[in-house]
Amino acid sequence: MFTGIIESLGRVEGVVENGQNRSFWISSPISHDLKIDQSLSHNGICLTVEAKTDEYHQVTAVAETLEKTNASVWKIGDLLNLERAMTMQARLDGHMVQGHVDATARCTGIVNMEGSWKISFNFPQKFQTLMIEKGSVCVNGISLTAFDVTENSFSVAIIPYTWEHTNLKTIRTGDDVNIEFDMIGKYVERYLLIHKIMTNK
Repeated sequence: MFTGIIESLGRVEGVVENGQNRSFWISSPISHDLKIDQSLSHNGICLTVEAKTDEYHQVTAVAETLEKTNASVWKIGDLLNLERAMTMQARLDGHMVQGHVDATARCTGIVNMEGSWKISFNFPQKFQTLMIEKGSVCVNGISLTAFDVTENSFSVAIIPYTWEHTNLKTIRTGDDVNIEFDMIGKYVERYLLIHKIMTNK
């Protein structure tokens, strides 16, 4: 479980194909402090640390992950947002994030607001019931607030600190980002669906 508050940026240093899977070597300021078998969010994807040195760590994305996330296009030199799992003693400064990416969203525009940035995205319309105005959404592992929400689009406002300390500053129009919708909304939607089915029996 994560909070969507990014700890560090990591840099992809190596990519290795392994059947349908793909392994990545990542360098970061927190790699030395990681442990084997530890869960770590990479652009919002919960991946397991498989190997490490003082400067690098290795993770593997399986076929399912590559199909549903932007890990399929990670290449050497790319910057990834990293967050270690939350502890029971930590403040929940963002929102509850599982690290289970639901889909990718495509950047449709970036506007410099002279003190902040407005970034807009399109997402698959089948998820429209999970996105609400002023609701939480996780974008590349970052806990953000959605606004200008339509059935297949939303925008987020990025403050200077987030812009400087995450990989949002590297995103360009047309790029895909990982999105995870609010976990509570998923359970509510599931409950309402089951209730509707049972009521109609």
